[in-house]
Amino acid sequence: MTAPAADSQRSRRRETAARKKPARAQAALGAVFSSGYGILLLLFGVLPALYAIYLAFTKDGGFAGVDNFLKVFGDYRFWPAVQHVAAYVVIWIVAQTVFVVLLALIVHAVGTRWLSSSVRFVYYIPGALAGASSVMLWLFLLDPTVSPVSGVLHAFGLNTFVQTVSLQNLPVIFTIISFWTGAGGWIVIMFGALNNIPVEVMEAARIDGAGAVKTAWHIQLPLMKKWISYMGIMTLAAGTQLFVEPRVLSQASKGVVPPDYSLNQLAYLYAFQQNDFNGSAAISLMLLLVALGLATFFVFRGGLFERD
Repeated sequence: MTAPAADSQRSRRRETAARKKPARAQAALGAVFSSGYGILLLLFGVLPALYAIYLAFTKDGGFAGVDNFLKVFGDYRFWPAVQHVAAYVVIWIVAQTVFVVLLALIVHAVGTRWLSSSVRFVYYIPGALAGASSVMLWLFLLDPTVSPVSGVLHAFGLNTFVQTVSLQNLPVIFTIISFWTGAGGWIVIMFGALNNIPVEVMEAARIDGAGAVKTAWHIQLPLMKKWISYMGIMTLAAGTQLFVEPRVLSQASKGVVPPDYSLNQLAYLYAFQQNDFNGSAAISLMLLLVALGLATFFVFRGGLFERD
């Protein structure tokens, strides 16, 4: 009785070891593939952030406490820049979430495979353009004198380029530019999320008589919650870093769009025009903290890391 029990125990140990070997190999392979990103994150993310923290709390090599932050808060350009970025981020996140999810649902509902693939490809084309190139293209679209959509601009009472890029219009303009550039990639991602919904669930909804709207509201959207939260985090991170669009428009409009429109522009002016890297680091650190706080909200509210 003892020998068979020992043999059975040794057999179980061998089976357990055999199962662990592929798991160890997969873990090692995963570490190799992710090591490149980890190194780049350390060199161009973590270390610069630590250096920015050091600069934000020092001045001329000595500890300055919160003096750099108080100086930035007292700058007459700071709070208008905060308002500009906040207005843009709110409009962009809402527009991106609503229209990306809606377009993804529409494309996913298209029964013809080649038509669905073609539409997704067309959506993705603008994402191939770099940010500056995209803004240069939009310079022509926003000028009523040369724009192919000048009729639309005239309908809104915009007859000159200066009127189009006035301050009150900029949050909407930047939202349109950002949506045109980045929505295609997110539509593809949301399309993949919709494809991951079990076929049995969709068939059960159809058998129960649920239409397209009820299926989307009660089944597809809840199962896409994590992906929508992820899009919200990435959209927020990109939105707070607003720089290229207002900078190019500022140069093209000869100052109609102020050079300190966004917080990133203001940080740039601090660093490279005022030679005040400490103040620039303070602005950057505040942006980081706000983005991290809002990203944490999206993570927990969206259940991003919850297991299904």
